[in-house]
Amino acid sequence: MTPLSSAALRANWHAAWRALGIAQPGTPERDALCDELQRRYAEPQRHYHTLQHLGECLAWFEREQAAAQRPGEVALALWFHDAIYDVHGHDNEARSAAWALEALRRFEAGEDAAQRVHELVMATRHDAVPEGRDAELLIDIDLSILGAERARFDEYEEQVGREYAFVPLEIRLPRRRAILQRFLDRDAIYATPRMHALLEVCARENLRRSIAG
Repeated sequence: MTPLSSAALRANWHAAWRALGIAQPGTPERDALCDELQRRYAEPQRHYHTLQHLGECLAWFEREQAAAQRPGEVALALWFHDAIYDVHGHDNEARSAAWALEALRRFEAGEDAAQRVHELVMATRHDAVPEGRDAELLIDIDLSILGAERARFDEYEEQVGREYAFVPLEIRLPRRRAILQRFLDRDAIYATPRMHALLEVCARENLRRSIAG
């Protein structure tokens, strides 16, 4: 999936807030937050969880947003889902979700929407099967890289390896294979019908190949 361009990212950002009922989505304060999020995704410790990943996720969203119940909330959850990324941390999703909650409250998106976006970001911990159409779509998009064509999947694997290069190889590789095996062991990796049809077979091939080493 080709990532969204800088201009397309900004248009997606404005459309997400507009979908929440915000009449003027392009205020200086809201655009400053968009810029800050993009700076976060460009931090030097990131190799996979970057603007490339964000742009790919939002490109999938633009393609599949008809499957969402509340498209604006899914889009904003994607913007925030890796906003905090400390490779040594274990609470990145919780901190990202808290930032999303604060931002939606500050910009008066409504408490219900703010709470739902918080829950969507927390779902990207991948510690439970997602519930609800929006969570299913969000997680399918976040996992779309598993079903990428071979060259992009291999690049992804190399990028993740660089992010965790501080972990000794004899520890990192078994852990990585165990993570990938958990996805492979699922009855279905993708929950939404279209993304399942497009990506399931390729994802399983990529996972088997990576685990086999």
